[in-house]
Amino acid sequence: MPNKNTNQICSAKDLLESFERSRKYSVDLTENLSPEDCQAQSMEDASPAKWHLAHTTWFYEVMLLKPFEQAFSFWNPQFAILFNSYYNGLGDKHPRNERGLLTRPSMSEVLDWRENINARVIQLVSEKPCAELLWLLQLGVQHEQQHQELLLTDIHHLFSKNLLLPALDLNNDETISTTDELQWIQGVKGLTDAGYEGKEFHFDNESPKHSVLNQAHLISSRLISNGEWLQFIEDGGYQNFTWWLDAGWTWLQDENIDSPLYWSKDKKGQRLRFSLSGQSPLDMNAPVSNISYFEADAFARWAGKNVSECSGARLPTEFEWEAFAKSKASSSPDLFGKVWQWTSSNYTAYPGYKPWQGVAGEYNGKFMVSQMVLRGSSTYTPKGHSRITYRNFFPPNARWQMTGLRLAKDNP
Repeated sequence: MPNKNTNQICSAKDLLESFERSRKYSVDLTENLSPEDCQAQSMEDASPAKWHLAHTTWFYEVMLLKPFEQAFSFWNPQFAILFNSYYNGLGDKHPRNERGLLTRPSMSEVLDWRENINARVIQLVSEKPCAELLWLLQLGVQHEQQHQELLLTDIHHLFSKNLLLPALDLNNDETISTTDELQWIQGVKGLTDAGYEGKEFHFDNESPKHSVLNQAHLISSRLISNGEWLQFIEDGGYQNFTWWLDAGWTWLQDENIDSPLYWSKDKKGQRLRFSLSGQSPLDMNAPVSNISYFEADAFARWAGKNVSECSGARLPTEFEWEAFAKSKASSSPDLFGKVWQWTSSNYTAYPGYKPWQGVAGEYNGKFMVSQMVLRGSSTYTPKGHSRITYRNFFPPNARWQMTGLRLAKDNP
């Protein structure tokens, strides 16, 4: 249960409707996937689609049904180990890098298990809608939404490893682009509030609300495009250590990185990009995506020295981004729904931070080291899951998520 008075709990009726929608959407995402697609794991950071469907089901079984359901019994006690992710307080875990080896349970059994847990959750909440149970249901819906995005990014990475370059028809707007000129907008200067204030659902890492000091700065009116990134490449950006943090330069050389993830060239030298809609010519006006923090930081340093209109460019802090979003959200359509945007802020606790009580306290706080904060949301983020104070976080070398950047610069 979270600390008291942190979240307003929706009605049982509304929550059950959200629960049923989210559970259906997860399965819908796999509609065009084969059982083999749902089984494979392309790297340790990614998980099979079947595992995502199972893990989100495990969450409801152990977090809601086990403590609240009378005469509770597991569908299969071994699933409690196989599909635990990182909750040390809930017992043993199957090795993360071996999730792709779980040929059993089958996809059909996972779907049967989901239906069983769905029915039991609906019955439990309908009969005993206590505050703690409803809060955990609300958390479960938010948790499943996070895994819906991860399922898509993990399938994207998996398909990119296949020479057939299969497509998953999502009808998403990943390639929507803009020809708007990059302009600089005055950021919010001085003492300003950061963090969530209100009673609706938010994660513990978004609170408490507190004061931060922003120096005078400017923020770019839009995201950096593929065409602008190509200029960085053609100017030798990936071959010049000047622009790179030392850890980033080492990573780049060790991994032979020379462009964003999913970029390639055809035999004629034309730039291509692979998406869940298949491979297509690189859209120069679309936001650059699938870049690491190391790459975003290097681009900002390069642009600050080599692009006249970007003189002094850098990445914004998460607090500059948040203040900008609060003041400009309605006039900046690419703040949300395109790419998560790297900031220069380390992922750490806000002053006065208190993790949720109980096992839910493992959700965010224990990852507050060696990660960088991203703000906004991506084209894969489920509707209703983003908000201005949402803090996403990944290690600085991660780039299989839909990650991009917008620039900032000091304005003395």
